[in-house]
Amino acid sequence: MKLTKTLLASTALTVAAGAVSAQEMADSMTLVSWGGAYQHSQDEAYAKPYLEEHPEVSISWDESSNEAVAKLRAMNEAGNITWDLVDVVASDAMRLCDEGLAMEYDPDELLAEAPDGTSAEDDFGDMIVSDCFIPQIVYSTTVGYRTDLVGDTPPTEICALFDLETYPGKRSLEKRPINNMEWALYCDGVAKDEIYDVLETPEGQDQALAKLDTIKDQVVWWSAGADTPQLLADGEVVMGSTYNGRLFSVIEEQDQPVGMLWDMQVFDLDGWIIPTGLSDEALARVKDFVYFATDTQRLADQAKYISYGPARQSSAPLVGDHEELGIAMAPHMPTDPENASNTLLYNYEFWADYRDDIDAKFQAWLAQ
Repeated sequence: MKLTKTLLASTALTVAAGAVSAQEMADSMTLVSWGGAYQHSQDEAYAKPYLEEHPEVSISWDESSNEAVAKLRAMNEAGNITWDLVDVVASDAMRLCDEGLAMEYDPDELLAEAPDGTSAEDDFGDMIVSDCFIPQIVYSTTVGYRTDLVGDTPPTEICALFDLETYPGKRSLEKRPINNMEWALYCDGVAKDEIYDVLETPEGQDQALAKLDTIKDQVVWWSAGADTPQLLADGEVVMGSTYNGRLFSVIEEQDQPVGMLWDMQVFDLDGWIIPTGLSDEALARVKDFVYFATDTQRLADQAKYISYGPARQSSAPLVGDHEELGIAMAPHMPTDPENASNTLLYNYEFWADYRDDIDAKFQAWLAQ
């Protein structure tokens, strides 16, 4: 009942905050996303339910999120902002925020509180990685393994990647330092909260590469997200890293003998930014939609259509079954409490500062 009241009150609350009446809100919005299954999940979980409550509003989609930074720069230079709300990865949100192209916001003014009264800021927690970023989903880079190639003791910890004695055979890892260097240090005894302090030093980088050296001749390096699932399906590797959504597909849709290793999965984020320069009417409508679309129930609803976890803590217990497959989605969510007991959040600031140098070092090591 409280959720229902919250949803019904969304317009009133947002209007009060913005001092704009419903009659002064724009009657159309252009939302920008990525197309495909992800945009479909947004349309089903957010847009269609919103339009049912607001039949006077029309929503159009633009599938240009991969070009969001460049296009918003061009719109800003031309003084003609034609997008109302833009879905971006967190790193792009940070760039847009730094350039003044995305609006800063107060989470507790713009976003709904959790059903138990927890503030939005506390409910989203560390997922709010920028003053302009409105978190929506969490996806992760994690490890899948062939259940028929790991014997009677399937791996439960990330350091199985480095255990060639217990789990002999090829591994697949992404052909870049990100995630690999963190896992290597962690499995070489570095405490999780000290990983980036160590990795910023030349000695720490050498330590990570030395750990990776112990499995280097057993690694198949991948560049495309589809590589590891195919290698696993073909039995060419015993385990490998990839995105959790790819593993969901190979496990549930393709019914392959593959299991998921959630330990030390690396969280990455996707969410909304509101462009700067919107008219008062457009901004009022966008705020109303965002309040609705990012509440606890709506974020949980998105998981009916795609195996990405809701960014709110309060949404996790409400994740139900897949709309088409009819299977419980909670076990496939990166953010499910059962899967999220030991995670690492992608360190955007660290990799922005050190990516070029560490990447050069990593590529030189690969060539040795």
